[in-house]
Amino acid sequence: MAFAEPLVLIPGLMADARLFLPQMVQLGADRAMQIALPTKGETVEQMSEAILPGLPEKFALLGHGLGGDIALDLIRRIPDRVSRVVLMATDPLAEPPQTAAAREARIVAAKSGRLAEAMRQEIPAAAIVEAPWRDEIMALVQDMALGLGEGVFIRQSRALQRRPDQQKTMRRVKLPVLVIAGESDTLVPMRRQEFTANLMPYGKLLVIEGAGHLASLEQPEAVSEAIAAFLAGPMMLR
Repeated sequence: MAFAEPLVLIPGLMADARLFLPQMVQLGADRAMQIALPTKGETVEQMSEAILPGLPEKFALLGHGLGGDIALDLIRRIPDRVSRVVLMATDPLAEPPQTAAAREARIVAAKSGRLAEAMRQEIPAAAIVEAPWRDEIMALVQDMALGLGEGVFIRQSRALQRRPDQQKTMRRVKLPVLVIAGESDTLVPMRRQEFTANLMPYGKLLVIEGAGHLASLEQPEAVSEAIAAFLAGPMMLR
């Protein structure tokens, strides 16, 4: 494992490194781990461009939600530098008008000092599987969001509203791809995640039982083991 490529992790909407803390602890002994926060720019493309200069020469990539959209855009830009990719809770299609309109109401709430309320609508308790640790995860969601602030919320929300349809990029992804889906994710339906995995030539879907939208925190061991096995898997496809 001495020559393991670094893993770059891109958290989704209003999340920081703590979204992947269990994975960083479990996988960090074997490889370098780098968090790339998408806080600059107002589109997926601007965010990936802002992240680009700080990336290693060659790396594996993991993105959650908006982070997954940014990961796909990075693959479009620098396909030869990415060795493999993990997408979690990612919707690679453009946002439907009604969803974008509902997001606008949350942007207004954040602008008027009600970021906590906007986040409760963005990631409601129902998006997390009912378990003894659900309240803890919901508190962390709030803490991460309030730490990043309303400016980041507005920019990231705009990026999601304007996100590109990435089907063309996905069909061309000649890399090993693992799509990790929480079995009970109410925000990115299983059908969409199956579609994502099937559209990519070397895509594979893995469903995490007992998890919703934030599987990395809800079932951390299962997610870490899945990522470790995937990163250790065969490299050559062509």
